[in-house]
Amino acid sequence: MFSSKPKPAEDAPASDWKSRLKRGLALTGARLKQVAGVFRSHPKIDEALYEALESQLLEADVGVKATTHLVESLRKAARDKRLEDGGQLEQELKDFLTALVAPLEKPLGDLRPRPFVILLAGVNGAGKTTTIGKLTRLFQSQGLSVLLAAGDTFRAAAREQLMAWGARHDVTVVSQDGGDSAAVIFDAIQSARAKGIDVVLADTAGRLPTQLHLMEEIRKVKRVIAKADPTAPHECWLVLDANTGQNAVQQVKAFDAALALTGLIVTKLDGTAKGGSVAAIAREHPVPIRFIGIGEKPDDLRPFVAAEFVGALFE
Repeated sequence: MFSSKPKPAEDAPASDWKSRLKRGLALTGARLKQVAGVFRSHPKIDEALYEALESQLLEADVGVKATTHLVESLRKAARDKRLEDGGQLEQELKDFLTALVAPLEKPLGDLRPRPFVILLAGVNGAGKTTTIGKLTRLFQSQGLSVLLAAGDTFRAAAREQLMAWGARHDVTVVSQDGGDSAAVIFDAIQSARAKGIDVVLADTAGRLPTQLHLMEEIRKVKRVIAKADPTAPHECWLVLDANTGQNAVQQVKAFDAALALTGLIVTKLDGTAKGGSVAAIAREHPVPIRFIGIGEKPDDLRPFVAAEFVGALFE
């Protein structure tokens, strides 16, 4: 077992991260500022306010179930606290939204087996390979050694990209041309054990949840990993492109059924107004969000903190 406390990136103090998070979530924040505008345009708490609020939350990709939950919570708060001014509900909404997504905030524990095997999955174009590069840097900043497994054996470009990340961070990449994804990852775990490596990051080919044969293949990958280490994989993470909006919920459900997900990484939040889908995931199929990505820089991938996330949306 090994223990490591995360270290803040030297070139990214907390204040800088807060400002970059706000900029990264600007598009989604603009949508939710329209939600806040409902309170100012409806000074009286009535049905017209609730209907306008419901419409704006749905447009912000919060989802039907999460929207219903939030509006009903606001109705109850207005009754219980005898609120009359619509503006008084804005802070209530922030609090309820924070409470909704707070259960998704579950950082990794400090004590982990060696090697700590993380299997990453996702649809094509979600940003898995780039995310692996960023995770490599993050774990190295914690003083941990990393080995990469090029489990996407279908695309030569994916292997080449992973090799480039490996060279950039001076880490070994276990790879082969074509062949079986499970075998590559199996070999990577054996190599990591022999070399005393702390973390194995295992890439896999992108696949759609509707491609049943490929979903069965990733189940096989997980079974083979367990042959290399009965306790592995220790984490199964789904990389989600925030641009998918409400479709993200369906991806979470499908990959969770195949892999028993332990976490999500939500990428590309800086390029979409659909970040409200985080609330939909929290309400419909909650799986912890380990990290969020708001840009291309290595330190633009950070642990998900609910209060920070919601605060940046409304500032």
